[in-house]
Amino acid sequence: MKAKLILGLLFAGATCLFSRNPIGPALTFPADPSAKLGADGRLYVYCSLDIATNYYCSQANVVLSTSDMRKWQWHPNSFVTAGKNDMLPANDEILYAPDCQYHDGNYYLYFCQPGKIAPGVAVSTSPTGPFTNATFLNVGKYTEIDPSAFVDDDGQAYYIWGQFTMKMAKLNKDMRTLDAESIQDNILTEKEHHFHEGAYMTKRNGLYYLVFADNSRDHRPSCLGYATSKSPFGPYQYRGVIIDNNHCNPGNWNNHGSIAEFGGKWYVFYHRSTQGVVMMRKACLEPISFREDGSIPEVEMTTQGAEGPVNASLRIEAEQACALWGNVRVSTADDGSEILSGIRDGDRAVYKYLEFKSPPHKLRLRLKAGKSDCTMTVHLDQDLKTPIAETKIIGSPNGQWVEIGCDTSKVSGVHAVTLIFLVQGNDGPILDWWMFE
Repeated sequence: MKAKLILGLLFAGATCLFSRNPIGPALTFPADPSAKLGADGRLYVYCSLDIATNYYCSQANVVLSTSDMRKWQWHPNSFVTAGKNDMLPANDEILYAPDCQYHDGNYYLYFCQPGKIAPGVAVSTSPTGPFTNATFLNVGKYTEIDPSAFVDDDGQAYYIWGQFTMKMAKLNKDMRTLDAESIQDNILTEKEHHFHEGAYMTKRNGLYYLVFADNSRDHRPSCLGYATSKSPFGPYQYRGVIIDNNHCNPGNWNNHGSIAEFGGKWYVFYHRSTQGVVMMRKACLEPISFREDGSIPEVEMTTQGAEGPVNASLRIEAEQACALWGNVRVSTADDGSEILSGIRDGDRAVYKYLEFKSPPHKLRLRLKAGKSDCTMTVHLDQDLKTPIAETKIIGSPNGQWVEIGCDTSKVSGVHAVTLIFLVQGNDGPILDWWMFE
């Protein structure tokens, strides 16, 4: 992915009719989603923005917003550090994960940058910016990344940040400076809580929740874990994993996100990497629930996202796979569409969940053959041995985009669908979309 392709989208607004994952527009890579309810009743998700395959983030923070969890508005110019819309004259450095907090008529965007640059804050009367009058926070020696802000029921605001050990301080009433004497370190630690970075604070039924990048599995922070306490400064008890984005992409490394209530339901917001690298991440969400003791059952990555199962008779974009096994990854075709590529023998792509309201007769696909012959089989749920459909894709040195079809078994109900590719070589097909008819 070339950076210039993504930069062209930074200054163009768009409404996305995606109720499925990922929630951002095609060819955009919003990461580190922090969800906050605005004063206008809309839900706003504040994100960093990936634009390249060899470094994280960019010189822009972006926002996604919704009034119904189905239509997402793209707000690309919220806060930028370079170009004609430069909102931070102090430097042109990239912007890592942001957060935003509404307080007394203003929205305060908390931003961070690489190196030893102190995190900062900018302000706007609009939840989507532009955020201006940027200043740096008085964090002392703790110049670390990944800010979060939270206003408690009594009006006291808190600022949270840090890597490996989490820091917390009270925000003064101006929301732009910290009560320096209140700064505390080791609120969460890697040893006790599996804390890596990216803490986010909220409160439910008198219990404070810290959600963060959790490295309790596979020695990498692919999980969103959480800890709870009855006091803002703790002590916090580690409670487990909310979601793990392992197998979203063969190059996956980290996760970063939040939980938020909207319309009487709770959701976890997280990201998935693409392109076979640790970058090029895309914001996603899943519904969550709470047990009586306040704990959160772990949820899985899905294609469906906020709504129920996807109608199986609708077109499924290949890049909406919620789990990938093998070398296959989401990437970008020459025509600018997002696709599945890098397919090799034994690779799998999983889509959850599809509802078959009427039995299908055909499976249709748009694809481009690779140089190697391939057989693609389609399976339901955990049965990876008995396919409901099978099609052969003849290899070609100059494959062209074509639509092909094959018969399928009659199916009803709600199912996970897995595509398995059996490739006779190292150059399998490229898949654009598929659907049942």
